Amino acid sequence: MNLYLIFSILSSILFTQICGLSMMLPPNVKKCLKEEIHKDVLVTGDYKLSDAPGHKTLLHVGDSKGHTLYSKEDAQEGKFAFTTDDYDMFEVCFETKVSAGLRGTQREVSLDLKHGIEAKSYEDLAKAEKLKPMEVELRRLEDLSESIVNDFAYLRKREEEMRDTNESTNTRVLYFSIFSMVCLLSLATWQVFYLRRYFKSKKLIE
Repeated sequence: MNLYLIFSILSSILFTQICGLSMMLPPNVKKCLKEEIHKDVLVTGDYKLSDAPGHKTLLHVGDSKGHTLYSKEDAQEGKFAFTTDDYDMFEVCFETKVSAGLRGTQREVSLDLKHGIEAKSYEDLAKAEKLKPMEVELRRLEDLSESIVNDFAYLRKREEEMRDTNESTNTRVLYFSIFSMVCLLSLATWQVFYLRRYFKSKKLIE
């Protein structure tokens, strides 16, 4: 029992994160939330908009390549979910349109966006696999450990890419510096011979 209590406290510390967002959306205005997400990551979103007669709000979820992952013409309240195919910048956009001749008002938009282990429903997993509470907590910790390892692997890869870029840039700068020095020395040598011939032609030097 004490071990289960320790796991419960540890899990509550690791997994309790506030992902909610609330904003006011004026009429005929588009607002977007953008976030970079890794490959093969589950993303879920819960949204709810306040009542506004005569208003129609378009909800669009897409990536930087123009792919539509979720779309709702007259969004009021609902959920969406998708799994990323590649590392990319994803955006969730709300755009309210008001009928002509109607005075628009602001709508309150509430969005709860989760991804990774935050988006995974361990309650449904426990029911499907008939897991005990201790086993559910262990599964959470296992997924968290895997997520941390993947993040470190991604950071290491980015570090290697940055190091390769820096080394390539340093090499190019070195070659450019050598080329510039050769050009300057060549120009200086040419100027010396040119001035020497000029002064000799004017009989200023022997």
